[in-house]
Amino acid sequence: MRLHKHKTFKTGGIHPHDNKLSSQVAITPLPLPKMVTIPIIQHIGAPAKIVVNRGDMIKTGQIIATHEGFVSSNIHASVSGRVGVIEEVMDSTGFKHMAINIRVKGDDWEESIDRSDTLIEEIKLTPKEIVSRIMEAGVVGMGGAAFPSHVKLSVPEGKHVDHLLINGVECEPYLTADHRVMLEKPKEIIVGIKILMKALGVQKAIIGIEDNKADAIEIFQQLLKNEKHIGVEALEVQYPQGGEKQLIQALLNREVPSGGLPADVGVIVHNVGTTYAVYEAVQKNKPLIERVVTVTGKSVKQPSNFLVRIGTPVIDLLIAAGGVPEDTGKIVSGGPMMGKAIADLDVPVAKGTSGILLIPKDEASRSEVYNCVHCGKCIEACPMGLEPYRLLIMSKKGNSKRAKEEHILDCIECGSCSFVCPSNRPILDYIRLGKTQLKKQKSV
Repeated sequence: MRLHKHKTFKTGGIHPHDNKLSSQVAITPLPLPKMVTIPIIQHIGAPAKIVVNRGDMIKTGQIIATHEGFVSSNIHASVSGRVGVIEEVMDSTGFKHMAINIRVKGDDWEESIDRSDTLIEEIKLTPKEIVSRIMEAGVVGMGGAAFPSHVKLSVPEGKHVDHLLINGVECEPYLTADHRVMLEKPKEIIVGIKILMKALGVQKAIIGIEDNKADAIEIFQQLLKNEKHIGVEALEVQYPQGGEKQLIQALLNREVPSGGLPADVGVIVHNVGTTYAVYEAVQKNKPLIERVVTVTGKSVKQPSNFLVRIGTPVIDLLIAAGGVPEDTGKIVSGGPMMGKAIADLDVPVAKGTSGILLIPKDEASRSEVYNCVHCGKCIEACPMGLEPYRLLIMSKKGNSKRAKEEHILDCIECGSCSFVCPSNRPILDYIRLGKTQLKKQKSV
């Protein structure tokens, strides 16, 4: 299909240096760890219900916790071995959740999983069976939000979806996991797109890729040149273009209303990593038990893209990338804009872990905070059209009612406001606090 260049979203946005240090490093399978720790909540929604006991011998791919309710996700063993303690552990969010420890013994997989590299293009399942298989496989959004994918595919009654958008933007600086998946598994991604299109009953799909990934754009151009219903669009590099609402505006010029969802404007968005996981679930009967994780940083000896089993300790990834540099000041799960610092290197890789970033000390420390100079830069940068400096004040004062009226819940927590603030004010920190305060009030 025809390639249109230099589209982007209209409101706000910034241009941090991309620092894609590992973009040309091929995906490498990480050796199996001695033990994995698999949290039972790796997704938005209710925690899964544990269905194994200490001492059980299990196989790779075996279900170990089942989804509780519609908005939840199955959890599977990423390794074979014996179930150890089932206890609360701290994950990369800094909170404790129940988790299942498995002592690794060999790598004995469930027999129903197709482990071959053979591309399977024919889609035999019905739309209903596709959604069921994706739910059974525990597939969630792998771009960071970890929203259960089967829920996205269950379009609410009264909504009409006419477009599927595939998010290949990966606008977060440093991260290259999605880029490498696009380069190394493009045919599988295309089959995954067709699976999602069949499940949704749509005739139009677009892959959006920022033009700093020209090699990925070229690959999909070639593979899709005879496809009438799937296209690829090159997008201008602008953060946070990977946000669903920003991507929809960039590709289709549709605006999701405040408090609304993409389905409200006829669109469903899936990440490229998620799309590949959908292919594996539907065509290979493979649950989501491993993912690509970027390990990077300016001082990292070997910036890498590892294929990692879920539950692997972060320290294993750091060792494989050459160890923790002496000048490391902070280790972040995710990218520098939306990622969160981790305090314990034994925290496990989860379904939503896209990268591990090591930030040098001279960049990790917070600068001195000054008074707001009312320059308006945070307003100009906000991709949601909010007034971040006002939301900071309301959150700081605990004025949740006013913050809600000013649409604080529309904030996507991209960090653009904090990035451009000349006074170094922790705007995003206070907005997150304000959103938490508001959600607590709603739950009371």
